[in-house]
Amino acid sequence: MTTTPRIVLAGGSGFLGRTLSTTLVSKGYEVVVLTRTPSPQERLVHHIQWDGKTLGEWAGALDGARAVVNLAGKNVNCRSTPANRREIIESRVDSVRVLGEAVVKCAQPPSAFIQAGGIAIYGDAGDRWCDEDAPHGNGFLADVSRAWEEAFEEVQQSGMRKSLLRVGPVLGPNGGLLEPISRLTRWFLGGHVGSGQQFFSWIHLDDLVQMFLAAIEREEISGVFNAVAPNPVTNAEFMRELRRALHRPWSPPVPALAARMGAWVMGSNASLALIGQRCMPKHFLEKDFAFGLPKLRQALADIFTNNERSFPVTEVARR
Repeated sequence: MTTTPRIVLAGGSGFLGRTLSTTLVSKGYEVVVLTRTPSPQERLVHHIQWDGKTLGEWAGALDGARAVVNLAGKNVNCRSTPANRREIIESRVDSVRVLGEAVVKCAQPPSAFIQAGGIAIYGDAGDRWCDEDAPHGNGFLADVSRAWEEAFEEVQQSGMRKSLLRVGPVLGPNGGLLEPISRLTRWFLGGHVGSGQQFFSWIHLDDLVQMFLAAIEREEISGVFNAVAPNPVTNAEFMRELRRALHRPWSPPVPALAARMGAWVMGSNASLALIGQRCMPKHFLEKDFAFGLPKLRQALADIFTNNERSFPVTEVARR
């Protein structure tokens, strides 16, 4: 009797996790989502409660799994308060640590452990290209990414393949980064932020899902990978293409000070727009990964033209 291969998604109830779950189920996998707030069970998607830091009954789901994918971590797009900073770090490091403890206790450990990371590890890199071998940068988000990766390095299990995907800003319909930015752009507030020259190494949600799928299924996907499109743009170029996709005219730029003040009022983090990295997915390209949407204009067209329900004006008006 053939058993359905099982994938465990830690923190899998978010923007990326929901789409990855759907893709995995369509390919015949059973999906177990570890989450703090379990949802009603779906066909081949089972939600199990965990707190992201202590061992519990959830650990049994890892035994015999094809792979465990860790997407857990507090959203960094929040006010930079001491409490939020502490939770951002702890939610990442603790989840990696406790998953590592669970793996060690498995009679049959997962064949692969795929960990999400961030390109923020390169710091505010200016216009220099950052492949996976580029030096690490400075700043809070770089420190978070470094601690995240160090925790993953400590996970040791004989025969288990490990892959770490440094994820860039994710563009996709019905959520994520584009939701607040497209709302402001529709309100004719879509100017570039600060100098506009900071680089934006984006990735379309569909391509990112395929990257994680490749990490699950392909034995040669091992080590560190930049999970970004091969064509980064500056903030000014990104906002220009977004205005074009949303049929909005030129908008005045947003000075850095105004961006910081506005971000605090909105409960977000202005540094996400004011610093940047110019990243190249060197290792994915070396593995012949096929990007479906490698150019920003076609990626935005796919989101706003092919997905008619993506942030519609009527929905924005109700908020």
